Formats: sequence, structure tokens, C-alpha cells
Amino acid sequence: MTAVLCVQALGNDRVLGVIMPTSFTPKEDIEDALNLAKMLKIRTFIINIDDICRAFTESLGIDSSDQKFKIPVANIRARIRMVILYFYANLYNCLVAGTGDKSEYLIGYFTKYGDGAADFFPIRHLYKTQVRELASYLGLPERIVNKPSSPQLYPGHKLLDEIPVDYSTIDPILVGLLEEKLSAEDISEKLNVPIEIVNNILQRHLRSVHKREGPRVILG
Repeated sequence: MTAVLCVQALGNDRVLGVIMPTSFTPKEDIEDALNLAKMLKIRTFIINIDDICRAFTESLGIDSSDQKFKIPVANIRARIRMVILYFYANLYNCLVAGTGDKSEYLIGYFTKYGDGAADFFPIRHLYKTQVRELASYLGLPERIVNKPSSPQLYPGHKLLDEIPVDYSTIDPILVGLLEEKLSAEDISEKLNVPIEIVNNILQRHLRSVHKREGPRVILG
């Protein structure tokens, strides 16, 4: 969606796409990215990040197959991608467009200094469900519009691995908590969602404040 809006605003000759798969990136995800780039007629680079990530883990002397390193290495992959994006931005005098939306932002579902780093965020004011609606309205392929949220920072990585519900449930909870200022109990009753789920989303929002506020200056 970010790429589409950038092309509409700037023209396809001023937008650069970078696809950064791994060995476990689903084939259909790469195909979707390439087809979208072709549809938008934007210049595109494909950079496999496996070797770069391997250089990190070998330099750190860690076994990336060890489960205790699963999330730290996953976040390394997100930060490697951002380093690559800024390389191309620096090379071609561009700005990095962030792809994060409001839902991900409010629950902290992004990597600090990874996909959470960019120069501007065209869709951060839109909930995930709104992004899907906009994508459908603008005529993006149905396969892309309704694709399940899958960060793919480790093999088979999906949203539901880490969060108990999809964005169709998360978004109304966030609206209730942060816009309507309802209690968790009221939201649970209104949406017919277990109170444990509402509290889970609330705690994710509270625990991720540091991601949204950025570094603090400590005086004295």
C-alpha cells in the first residue's frame, strides 16, 4: 500500500522498490512483490539477506538454530533490511518510506530501528483493516489485499504465532481503548471478546511505549 501511494503522489520514476527475501521467504510473497512492482512500473532491486545475517551470527558466535536466539536473530533480519534501504536512499538521494500502519504501531508490533525506522509513514494513521479497505478500493489484487499478516522474520512466522487474534479483532479493541476510552470490561462485553484478549492487547500497547516515544535525554 505504501508503494502504491508513493507512486500516486510522486510518479513511478521517483519511487524505488527493494525486495529483501531470505531462503525461507514464501515463493508467493516474492511473486506478489515482483508483480506489484511490475504493475506500478517502478525500478526494483532484489537483495537476499541470508549471507548478511549469517555474517552477523557468525561474528557473534551464536547458533541461530538455538531457540533462545530466535527473536533476537529475527530482529537482526529486520534491521539488516533497514540498513539496506538506507544504503539505497543514500545512494540515490531518496527518503525511506515506512510500511507500518496504526495497528502495528499501537501494539508495538515492529522492530525498533528495523521496520520501525523510516523517514515518513504514509499509512501509519490507518488501522490495518482500513489499509485493506483502501487497497481494495484502489484495485490492488485480492491475493495481496487479504493476505494474512506474516512478518516472516523466521521460518513460517505469522502474526498469530505471537498475538492471539487477528487485526479484525485487534482494531476494534484499540478503537475502544484509545479512542472511545472504554474500560477493558466494557470492550469485552461490547465486542463479545474474552477479557483476557482485551487485556492482552492493552498490555502490548502499554509495554511498547518506549518504541513510540524514542530515546529520552537524561540530564544530570
